Amino acid sequence: MITPDDVAFLRSRFGVKALENASALALTSDSLVADIAELRSRYAQRAPALAETVRCRRRAVGRLRDPQRWLLTDEALQQATNRVVAARRAEEIARRFPGAVVHDVTCSVGAELAELTAVDGIGGVIGSDLDEARLAMAAHNVSGATLLRADALAPTSTADVLLADPARRSGGTRTFRIDELSPPLLSVLTTYAGRPLAVKCAPGIDYGTLRARYGFDGQVQVTSLDGSVREACLWTELDDGAHQRATVLRVADGELRAEEITDLDADETRVGPPGEYLIDPDGAVVRAGLVRHWAARHGLWQLDPKIAYLTGDVIPPGERGFAVLEQVPMKEKALRKALAERDCGSLEILVRGVDVDPDQLRKRLRLKGTKPLTLVITRIGTKGVAFVCAAATRRPA
Repeated sequence: MITPDDVAFLRSRFGVKALENASALALTSDSLVADIAELRSRYAQRAPALAETVRCRRRAVGRLRDPQRWLLTDEALQQATNRVVAARRAEEIARRFPGAVVHDVTCSVGAELAELTAVDGIGGVIGSDLDEARLAMAAHNVSGATLLRADALAPTSTADVLLADPARRSGGTRTFRIDELSPPLLSVLTTYAGRPLAVKCAPGIDYGTLRARYGFDGQVQVTSLDGSVREACLWTELDDGAHQRATVLRVADGELRAEEITDLDADETRVGPPGEYLIDPDGAVVRAGLVRHWAARHGLWQLDPKIAYLTGDVIPPGERGFAVLEQVPMKEKALRKALAERDCGSLEILVRGVDVDPDQLRKRLRLKGTKPLTLVITRIGTKGVAFVCAAATRRPA
């Protein structure tokens, strides 16, 4: 564990030089023991902190702004919001609350603070945390923010907007259970009731229970980045009337493409036979419960009203689609025959609504061909069905 004394050393001119020297080492799984021994011979008890910092900086490339100058720990990096997602939130706060002072009450090493201080339209930024070492790291990582040591459940500012991230327990492990978050999620919501608040949570958080059992009436935003669902964010005191929102972010050629859809959007769509393509909606859309809304926006329809797979004759911009080649009975003999006839050698298997292990099925199909295909297995009504499709195609944004 990196201590406040370690942070003070790492911030000193001697520590900066030591980090330069440590950066020259491989510090891989295979070399770590030998590399730490070398560092220990030169820097004694500071060796573990040097090794952890360098390894974290390498892993933080693409996740944090200018990561090669950051001080951070493995646990803090795991919890840190990706800079694209954090920047999007900072821009939204600036747009919704012009000139607001924003207080991150669980600021850790400053991932959110870095983006808040970089966006125009924010009136001031405050960060607080109970962990002294992380606060010292945040002071190094972020300029332009006021920092203080404080309990998230003891309000210390009159900031216009609050941020909190109780999505992990003290041991750093991720949890989806409302009663295991630290600080306790319900306590955070109660502490800042009546004030604009954004609470970052793990994407699997049971927000249905949060609404039904605990009376949460704010907005749940589920965000994905490049196809991976990153987080759920609970917003209070918004005035747009939406209760569910999906934010789909994709970065291509250095450009950010964002799509948002809410439960206020139209959701009229139909159920029907497959069109030219099958489309698996982005995970943020699925987690937010907005599959029908997204289908209606893009002229798609459902194969079954309870299954998230969609179909249509055009792939939405930026999305993946699978050209339907044929529908096959959900029997392994029929699947093996159909795939062999199409010279299938590699197979992506997508499954929804049917109890099938894709890896085990792939082995049993004994593919011997040369062409890549996709097998989409799902349920329509009460029956399992399979669609042999071409390999995935992504339509340009």
